[in-house]
Amino acid sequence: MNSSVSAAVPDEGRPLVTPRTLTLVAIAALALAWGWLPDFTVAVLSNIGLYALVAVGLVMLTGVGGMTSFGQAAFVGMGAYATAWLCTSPMAAGWALAPWIGLALGLALTFALAWALGAVTLKLSGHYLPLCTIAWGLSLYFLLGNMAFLGGQTGITGVPPLVVFGLSLATPRALGVVIWAVLLLALWALHNLLDSREGRAIRALKGGRLMAESMGVDTARHRIKLFVLAALLAAVSGWLYAHLQRFVNPTPFHLNIGIEMLFMAVVGGAGHLWGAVLGAALITLLKEKLQDVLPALLGTSGNFEVVVFGLLMLVVLQRFADGLWPTLARVTRRWVRPVAVPAAAVATAPLEQRALPAKGTVLLQADAVTKRFGGLVANDAIAMTLNAGEVHALIGPNGAGKSTFFNMVSGVDDPTSGDVRLMAQPMAGQPSRAFAARGMGRTFQHVRLLGQRSVLENVALGAHLRGQRGWLAAMLRLDRAEEAALLAEARRQIERCGLGAHVDTPAASLSLGRQRVVEIARALAGQPAVLLLDEPAAGLRHLEKRALSDLLIQLRAEGLGILVVEHDMEFVMNLADRITVLEFGRVIATGTPAEVQANPKVLEAYLGGADDELLGGAP
Repeated sequence: MNSSVSAAVPDEGRPLVTPRTLTLVAIAALALAWGWLPDFTVAVLSNIGLYALVAVGLVMLTGVGGMTSFGQAAFVGMGAYATAWLCTSPMAAGWALAPWIGLALGLALTFALAWALGAVTLKLSGHYLPLCTIAWGLSLYFLLGNMAFLGGQTGITGVPPLVVFGLSLATPRALGVVIWAVLLLALWALHNLLDSREGRAIRALKGGRLMAESMGVDTARHRIKLFVLAALLAAVSGWLYAHLQRFVNPTPFHLNIGIEMLFMAVVGGAGHLWGAVLGAALITLLKEKLQDVLPALLGTSGNFEVVVFGLLMLVVLQRFADGLWPTLARVTRRWVRPVAVPAAAVATAPLEQRALPAKGTVLLQADAVTKRFGGLVANDAIAMTLNAGEVHALIGPNGAGKSTFFNMVSGVDDPTSGDVRLMAQPMAGQPSRAFAARGMGRTFQHVRLLGQRSVLENVALGAHLRGQRGWLAAMLRLDRAEEAALLAEARRQIERCGLGAHVDTPAASLSLGRQRVVEIARALAGQPAVLLLDEPAAGLRHLEKRALSDLLIQLRAEGLGILVVEHDMEFVMNLADRITVLEFGRVIATGTPAEVQANPKVLEAYLGGADDELLGGAP
């Protein structure tokens, strides 16, 4: 049911049911009961399936990808109107394939429109994005209702039923089977997608875009693809709706329906695929019940259903902020427990290895790099080189400009002037993912992890560029060999960094020091030639610092070039081959640890001329 991988919980004599078994039992029960259910129940279940198909796209878009859309009902209308117009047009009269051509037309139009809207809309952030989805949702609604060839507000009647292999699907009982089959297929495909290399990239879109870009993920492209995917699922729902109702008009595609669909995803559990089904079922049944009960209690003079429905939604969202599906999972944990998935046993070739440059080769070069923020000069003409097989430390008091420089030499920010070269290649104007592609890995001053995901998944994200399989291959599980190789590499780096006991632990539950080590393991999973570490020893205990120092010494011996920003002077002085010291954005000293410790400018910058024994532990 859930795409996450959790550690197995010892069976304490209570019955153990896996989510997969429970899912198969529920599907089998629905299939066996389908032919015996009353017609009204079948109709309601069919509507739940249609709503859930849209809501599962919203789970991917909003709950997983972090993009809020109120306009999905308009994409449902695109799919419905495309097939209704084609099937009722004189040129398609009598065509047995007209509904299927209508499906292709609806998907093509939705794809083009969603890609165009996404390219513009998804550049916005904060409250501007949902406001923009409201704007184009209303625009499409009124556009559908004001086109004469689409029937205006009256709509299109006489939509033919679907016919499959000569079998007419003219009733909800017949077409409902197709609706639920499509929904279950979509859930299976999306589960596979999230359980893949591309799925890890998708999860990083919500709150981790800067980190994901540094791991090589093209976040802008992934956001548009996710937006298009959700729109296509809505269009398929609209196509099925048109052939279920045999009639379409603009009313079911209004903005308020789009808001209800978003409610379904949020109430069910916006981060959980099966939460979409739960939310669609709950809201659909609740609306049906309120329409029966409220007129009897309060009369038919007012639209009390909307008022009561809104109040109930407020209560649910207040009490269950993460949705009902996580709550249901916690309640049933005693009987339904996820079982740990062992390391994949798929036979696969190891990942391609990067040939590291010869020791002493200049890997990273900064020439007169300057960064201005208005009238503030954060970095002033900084020059520095990093060679293969060395540890180069960048130190300085707080506010010296170290993190700003780090961001410029890793592609997060562009220099105002100056030149940055990586592997002798000019990198001016290149995004951070281009730096990652050329062999750079980095950590961050403020830890950036997917807190609710396991250590294994976080580290595997660092190997994103070492895989090639795309979304379709992931949905169809054609990427299993590559996925096994990526996870094996992630496990190797986790063991290497001393975190083997925490491989399946959610990253957020680790101490800050261990989270920093997870970031180092994630960077190493990309097999970098250049490693940038921003305060890696912060939060580590003495023995953990020693282990980290031993790891960095080993990496240096293997030929990596390591640039370290660190405030722990003892750690730096005992590790670095060269040190560059910044003060107020300028380089005031460069040299070996001994030379830097003896430099009067450095002593003045740190201690105002005090005894140099306070600067570090090395003589």
